[in-house]
Amino acid sequence: MEIWDAYNSRMEKIENKKLIRGEKIEDGLFHLVCEILVKHIDGTYLLMQRDLRKSFGGTWEATAGGSALAGENALQCAVRELREETGIVASELTEVGCIVDDKMRSIYVEYLCVTDWNKDSITLQEGETIAYKWVNRDQLLSMCDDELITYRVQKFIDELKH
Repeated sequence: MEIWDAYNSRMEKIENKKLIRGEKIEDGLFHLVCEILVKHIDGTYLLMQRDLRKSFGGTWEATAGGSALAGENALQCAVRELREETGIVASELTEVGCIVDDKMRSIYVEYLCVTDWNKDSITLQEGETIAYKWVNRDQLLSMCDDELITYRVQKFIDELKH
């Protein structure tokens, strides 16, 4: 059972209130989710291909990430998720945005990780990812909606254009 801290829409933790993954989140409550876009110092971006058994299976994600566990702050969650999903130990994480999603009852904190990690040493997470690739900025920005998932990530990437 995965337990999360509860937050209000201003990203303030609600003391003595916990959420359980898979259970309905009541109105006015949110859980914290972190997403990390990985950029190598050579200018390429890391894409991870989702396991075929997951929703949107086979599509590419431009971020590692997931829900913060109870007791974790956004940065701790981002560092953990990045390590679990890619093997990368963060050399630099910069918070670049925060989005409150009322429909998903989630607060998404977006990070950029700039790293000199060995590009051939990415670790795939069993049940989560099946492949990875590094692409340049133009390749990333030209990917179609059905290749690269989530509206939030596409918005995040669109902001890189400016």
